[in-house]
Amino acid sequence: MKKACYLFFAIFSCITVFGVLPAGAQCAACTAAVETSSQGGSHATAGLNAGIMYLLAAPYLVVAVGGYIWYKKYRRRNVVLDLPNEKLNLN
Repeated sequence: MKKACYLFFAIFSCITVFGVLPAGAQCAACTAAVETSSQGGSHATAGLNAGIMYLLAAPYLVVAVGGYIWYKKYRRRNVVLDLPNEKLNLN
């Protein structure tokens, strides 16, 4: 069972590493507009990069806020554990 798990992990890792394909993340019109404006001295690429960073940060921010609310709502205060002082039998 352990060997099968290692084999699966090795195959998955090889497919992940060597199966990389280049991806065009923008439509052709956006790519052409950014390339021509950056060659012309415009700063449109900075705005595009800022938009990408905004879209990247939004899901992490939502998860962080949800985690903070969950932590504040469900944490316990002044928990008293009254455990008897006897040996535990784990058999």
